[in-house]
Amino acid sequence: MSPHASADRPPGQPPERGAVDALISQTRRLLGDVDAVRRETATPAGGEADAEVRWQRALYELAVHQLSDLDRHLAQLREGPAPAQPPPRRGAPEGGSLLSRVGSAEWDLLTDEAVWSAELYRILGRDPAAPALTLDELPALVHRDDQARLTAMVTDCLIDGKPIDGEFRVVRPDESVRTVHMMGEPVLDADGATAAMWAVVRDVSELRRSQRAVSETRDSLQRRRHIAQTEHRLAAELREAVLPPRHGRLRLPTATTAKEARLDVAARHLPPPVGGPIGGDWYDLLELPDGQALLTVGALAGGGVTAAAGTAMALGAVRGMAVCGTAPGELLSWLRHLRDGSTGPGLAGALCCRYDPAARTLAWAQAGHPAPLLFRDGSGCALTPPRGPAPAQAKETLRAGDVLLLHTEGLLPRHDAPAAARRLLALAPRLAGARDAQECLRTVVEACGAAEREDGACVLVARIGA
Repeated sequence: MSPHASADRPPGQPPERGAVDALISQTRRLLGDVDAVRRETATPAGGEADAEVRWQRALYELAVHQLSDLDRHLAQLREGPAPAQPPPRRGAPEGGSLLSRVGSAEWDLLTDEAVWSAELYRILGRDPAAPALTLDELPALVHRDDQARLTAMVTDCLIDGKPIDGEFRVVRPDESVRTVHMMGEPVLDADGATAAMWAVVRDVSELRRSQRAVSETRDSLQRRRHIAQTEHRLAAELREAVLPPRHGRLRLPTATTAKEARLDVAARHLPPPVGGPIGGDWYDLLELPDGQALLTVGALAGGGVTAAAGTAMALGAVRGMAVCGTAPGELLSWLRHLRDGSTGPGLAGALCCRYDPAARTLAWAQAGHPAPLLFRDGSGCALTPPRGPAPAQAKETLRAGDVLLLHTEGLLPRHDAPAAARRLLALAPRLAGARDAQECLRTVVEACGAAEREDGACVLVARIGA
């Protein structure tokens, strides 16, 4: 059969060999660069990549696959048609050669003769000794769900002269399914009638598999992000509903006698860095039935909605036990017992203080948590932890103008706790000159920059009135 020619445009001229060599060199340089970046995204041994890393790696693999195909296409263009090769033995893996993925065919409508390249036989899994299928027989190889698509493309080409450009699946004799992309045009005779049809068929199964992997990992990443955003919002809303106001001053009611020292209290929950999970930190101030005040800060392990819900339950338990008159040491012992017996996150640490305004005494206990910091007369120190077995507690006598600082561990970096404590104690002169608890709180928050925090944190500042 003579080479096809389209009547509506002349055949293109083959490119110069030097130009093709230059394109091959550029393609291979780019392929090397992309492949190097792809290898850098490999998951470490024993590690597990997150969704975003898998998505990036899939994109790199797809880019490498397409650049490799382009390199082989250009190489074939430079070398010219390759000789026919014997079909692979049954069960052998598909080769990486371009010849295993691109074939051509021509169908003569006048003689009903069909000519296939050896590569097309390999793509379709057909015996090269068997005759090529005619256009009427070709749908027999196509997946039944795609047969109508192929018929429509061929009909549009033969009747309306439209180019063929579409994909469909073929079922090979070994029952394996491959996806192929066909591009073709009608061949017109001198009178403009369709005399034949030619097509180039490419096996794009691996390419489509790579694209599906990219799409699936992208969708998975988007779902994970949506779930994370929803959980973050729910945790934040739950925290807002449970904790006292994040900003502003928290005051106890006016003292009943002139000898009682009022508390001026300010507190704030500091959110985690952008993208970080909402943790289980809390602070609380509660006036008790006997006129004393409960001051607590603490945290549960973990983060997200589970930790926020656990915080609500822990805070309710603390308030309930304090109202019943439970002392700080015993209260923390019961709280740890409750959290250890629950299915939610355990207690990471807590600090419980009970202030008696009449005697100006502070009874306090800690459980895996930094001791309160006391600032007096322009200097600061950490209160001496209670001694003895749990539930041990300590007592401190306070003076007018004293400032107490309670905070969770996330306020400052954990890798150097002594340095973090010294940094807070160095604020003593500034706190001594502050007008009220709110200004003290602002000084502490400004000194502990948000960029340095690894997690969320709670800070409570209490100033003893005259």
